[in-house]
Amino acid sequence: MAFLLGFLIAFAIGVTGVGAGTVTTPLLILALGLPPEVAVGTALLFGFLVKIPAGTVYLLRDQVAGRALGLLLLGGLPGVFLGSLLLSHLRGARDLVLLLVGFTLLLSAGLGLYRSLTNRQPGSRRERLWLLPLGGFGIGLEVGFSSAGGGALGTLLLLYATRLSPQQVVGTDILYGLTLALVGGGVHLHFGQVAPGILLPLSMGGMLGAALGALLATKVPKEPFRVALLLWLLFIGAQLVWRGAAHG
Repeated sequence: MAFLLGFLIAFAIGVTGVGAGTVTTPLLILALGLPPEVAVGTALLFGFLVKIPAGTVYLLRDQVAGRALGLLLLGGLPGVFLGSLLLSHLRGARDLVLLLVGFTLLLSAGLGLYRSLTNRQPGSRRERLWLLPLGGFGIGLEVGFSSAGGGALGTLLLLYATRLSPQQVVGTDILYGLTLALVGGGVHLHFGQVAPGILLPLSMGGMLGAALGALLATKVPKEPFRVALLLWLLFIGAQLVWRGAAHG
């Protein structure tokens, strides 16, 4: 089951571009019944593993902006560390965690859906590099707590605060998310909030799914799949919120 789930998640990511944490955490909670904090930790390490091939490609193509990445990590690393610690201290408050993860998923999916339907790509001709550590901290905090939304929020921040090319924005954001996933996943692993028996088959399926999704991404219309997936994620987020509220 975990192998198939990993394959489907990574395939959807490869075709639509929707982030790993946004899809993985709610499915691990709802489909496999993992506790929220274990689902987040497992999703972070899964996201790290499936992003390694793409991150390597962008590095080899010199499409990662080192200065922007450094500024993001200046705020993002302490943010993801604190977010992961916060979740570890709330492990007994399952309903509260379900509510917060659900709301984060609703926000992330709603933001992605708005961008897809309006076709808005916010950008700026003026650099605002001072925003990168501040925004990076907030994104890291949210990723460490829920694993969701880091890719979408990181892309928006880079588009607004820098004059990087689209390829550099994507490459820098992938490396940023990869680093956050490694650090956050490591913190969760330290606190025993990772399911190794699920992570291994999940990642094996993910590697296969990511490769197939990337191959098909250039041959199928990506946007309809992306909108459908985001609508489905809105439903999943609402389910998590309902479960947290119903038992709270």
